[in-house]
Amino acid sequence: MVKRDSCLARIGAGVAIGGSVGAAAGVVFGTFEAFRHKIPGALKIRHIGQTTLASAGMFGLFLGVGSILHCGK
Repeated sequence: MVKRDSCLARIGAGVAIGGSVGAAAGVVFGTFEAFRHKIPGALKIRHIGQTTLASAGMFGLFLGVGSILHCGK
């Protein structure tokens, strides 16, 4: 079990928070983009899913790296 104040716990929390914020932003942006470009039917769901996962991954990565940098202090 990882202690609450350890650097690994902070990195995990940063990745989790970044992933959830990124996923929420990805759903909103992907839905807007799918309707704007008039993507048909099932491809719309696929586009929203890809946008959500990509955004969640990027936000999670950046918040994780930021947490690593703060652990070094």
